[in-house]
Amino acid sequence: MEFLLLILIGTIVIIYRKNPGENAYRFIVTQVSTVYNKYAPYSFKVVHEKVKELGLTYSVKQYTTQVIIFSLGAFVISYLYFYNIIISVLYVVLAILVIPYLAYLKYHKIYSEFIFEQIQVYTTNVIMEFMTTESFVKALEGVYASGVLEEPVLSDVKRMIDLAYEKGDITDAINFMNKKYDYYTVKNMHQLFIQITKEGSKDAREALENMLSDIDMLVESVYRDRMDRASFHKTFVRYALMLYLMVMLVQYLLGIDTYLRLLDSLIVKILLHAVVFVNSFFLLGGEKYYSENVGAE
Repeated sequence: MEFLLLILIGTIVIIYRKNPGENAYRFIVTQVSTVYNKYAPYSFKVVHEKVKELGLTYSVKQYTTQVIIFSLGAFVISYLYFYNIIISVLYVVLAILVIPYLAYLKYHKIYSEFIFEQIQVYTTNVIMEFMTTESFVKALEGVYASGVLEEPVLSDVKRMIDLAYEKGDITDAINFMNKKYDYYTVKNMHQLFIQITKEGSKDAREALENMLSDIDMLVESVYRDRMDRASFHKTFVRYALMLYLMVMLVQYLLGIDTYLRLLDSLIVKILLHAVVFVNSFFLLGGEKYYSENVGAE
């Protein structure tokens, strides 16, 4: 592990020497962001800009606090495992590198919640507008002009209106929105509008009122799921952190002197590193679960 630390330090030095006018950390972040934006399914830049617009991005103080907490936590836990300052420093560096990923998960969660709320506003208002206008396109225009929607849903509704006038039919507009927002309520509402528009329906108002009731029940269940996730998340984090500290129980049972003698074995060191990494991936996997699929149906 000491050798890996030297490789890491050497890499940073080489990057700095090749980019003397640019901060090495900033250079690494820029390169990672470039690769991400090239291959990711959607741009993190879009998510970050929306979260920033909502005023929910991490402040410098929050980042600093996380760096301090993660550094201290990684140092203490790794030292309890290996009793080696160099290895602990390496784990401190790895822990700090995880912070941007946690920020990404937080921003993704906020963005997902925002989009779900916008979809709720979109479906509810389109149905109410349709009850008045009895025209899907006119209902879209009414919602677009009402000011209740925000970007990016607002622009997507405008795109739907343009497609409907361009094609003379609502099918392409609906397919566009269904593909962009894969929600049960969106697809069901659009299917109902296709049925009403193309096939006609004597009980259209009743069907639309039932759809509104379904949306209300769905939203209620999603918010209940958020509260359940938040409660589970707190318990999960405590449990995951306790797994790290199981090494203290092992040392208590074996005795410190026996444990230190075991650390002279390469196999024991490898096993301990494996335990730390497995626990870390377990914790990050839980964080990912907590942050993704918010509002999914």
